[in-house]
Amino acid sequence: MSTKLVLRSSAAVAAVLLAAPAFAGPTYTNDNGGSFRWYGQFNPSFQSFDDGTDDYNRIVDNSGSNSRIGFWVEQAYGANTLRFNFETAFSFRASDGINQTTKGDAVSWSRTNIRHVDFQFETANYGKFSAGQGSMATDGIAYADFSGTGLGASTSVADSAGGYAFRTSAGALSGVTVGDAFTDLDGSRLGRVRYDSNNYAGFVFSASYGTDILAANNDRETYDVAVRYSNDELGAFALDAGIGAAWTEQTGRQDRRDVTGSISVLHKDTGLSLSLAAGDRDISGNYAYAKLGYSADLIAAGTTSFSVDYYDGSDLVTNGDSSESWGLAAVQKIDRYNVEAYLAYRDYSYADTSATTYQDANVILAGARWKF
Repeated sequence: MSTKLVLRSSAAVAAVLLAAPAFAGPTYTNDNGGSFRWYGQFNPSFQSFDDGTDDYNRIVDNSGSNSRIGFWVEQAYGANTLRFNFETAFSFRASDGINQTTKGDAVSWSRTNIRHVDFQFETANYGKFSAGQGSMATDGIAYADFSGTGLGASTSVADSAGGYAFRTSAGALSGVTVGDAFTDLDGSRLGRVRYDSNNYAGFVFSASYGTDILAANNDRETYDVAVRYSNDELGAFALDAGIGAAWTEQTGRQDRRDVTGSISVLHKDTGLSLSLAAGDRDISGNYAYAKLGYSADLIAAGTTSFSVDYYDGSDLVTNGDSSESWGLAAVQKIDRYNVEAYLAYRDYSYADTSATTYQDANVILAGARWKF
């Protein structure tokens, strides 16, 4: 695919979003300290995937931060606060949900697109208690990142094109998809109960137990624990880190244990950052990820960010296999319109111990996220 086509498609997506009004969802308050606030975002992208034999060019919704809408209701009770959060994805065709043979509707909503139906009670002395559909304790534990390029590149390297299958050297579609070979082992959103401690010198401890209440005929049960640390007052540096473990049981499938962690360091004077992540699943495999980022106010519109990253996985599909990916990403903030425009390139390689060899694949993702 030509560079001109990528630039034209990226410009078209950005132009649509820039034409939209810049506003945030209004907040309504009552006389008793309560409030209602709604919010959302659109994140359309142009995706160009090359599987080594054919190219596929489509408009998609960026799975790294999909289009969504939601609202918060809050009510104070003395020093404590009760909150309710509802959020759903718009269910546009996802960048990691299509493949070489995809046809059909670009929009298809189902209850599995509901992200949050979440009650939270935050206390002044005893931490926060949550119940309902929402984030498990380890959700986001793999994503410590100061680079500013998460829309185009993150630990979840399959977000850009996870549904596509690798082609064999003979040109046939294999049974191995990008999503099979590249995983971040991050936590999920489930119907759960969760506890988060107060912040102790930068540390927050979390634990949860949940089950998949949105999928039909699903008896999955997961419990997990996590600890996070954040400190932006380390002289010229800022640090964000977390590690968690999750145990999952499901009838008809082998029980599994995942351990995942990430750390990111920012040098505030130069805008340079380094992010690292790693994960291990006891029944399958492991991976390591590294990203070098740079952010600066190069133009008046907003911060400009660049990154280069690398992913290395082992035994994630079959014993003895290997998966490698590297990527480049650029994100430009346009503060006046609450828009972040991005352009990213990613290369995927996969090999296993069988006689089959696989062609490398790559994807270009260009788009813009507008928050309201």
